[in-house]
Amino acid sequence: MKNAIIVVTAAYGNSRVTELGGQQALLPIIAAAGADGVEIRRELLSEQELNALPTFAAAIASHHLKACYSAPQALFTDSGALNPDLPALLEEAKTLNAHWLKVSLGNFQSSHAAEPLRALLADSSVALVVENDQTRYGKLAPMQRFQAAISVTNLPVTLTFDMANWLWVGESPELAASKLAPLVSYIHVKAAEARHDRFHAVALDQAEPRWLEMLRQLPGDAPRGIEFPLEGDDLTAVTRHYVNLLREV
Repeated sequence: MKNAIIVVTAAYGNSRVTELGGQQALLPIIAAAGADGVEIRRELLSEQELNALPTFAAAIASHHLKACYSAPQALFTDSGALNPDLPALLEEAKTLNAHWLKVSLGNFQSSHAAEPLRALLADSSVALVVENDQTRYGKLAPMQRFQAAISVTNLPVTLTFDMANWLWVGESPELAASKLAPLVSYIHVKAAEARHDRFHAVALDQAEPRWLEMLRQLPGDAPRGIEFPLEGDDLTAVTRHYVNLLREV
């Protein structure tokens, strides 16, 4: 069975998305490239678009794409409490007909704080996935503590593994993959290189094969999200190239 490939709208760059007329304008490109789905970014939605999510959902369905929804918020607040916005975010994801909602971890302190997720997710048709981000909460130790807690308590939450974010927080992506792989349900495929003491995301054709080796450490049935830069005059051709590459490796 071939891997499901998701295209993250942010891969086209915020300015290009705006120039094209918003994320909905990317749907024909993503569909024509042969992708299976699209990751919609909440931070790229205008207030008007947020108020018209049913229309956006219909457009996604008309292009025969699976939707997932990414919100630039953490599951836990700085004080360690469950994010009070989570029910609203899940409702937005549901309205979008998204299969899952992706958030970052935040300041996870105890499984007790996570327990309300059980009832919240039992009433939701949307799955919840938690991603390692580029903050101190996205380092391996906090992610492992969260992984252990949800495994012990059997909470219905899985992980998004962002390959390159580990570099921003000074961690080994390979070590993280070896520790977190059992709970990973979605992979953000991304490569990065250091320039002037900072990391920058790069397209896979410009990267070392580290990303490919890492894919082999992670669940083979997990959907693969394209989150590296998609640039060029013919965005459909560029997207199709990487969709085909990731589907076959």
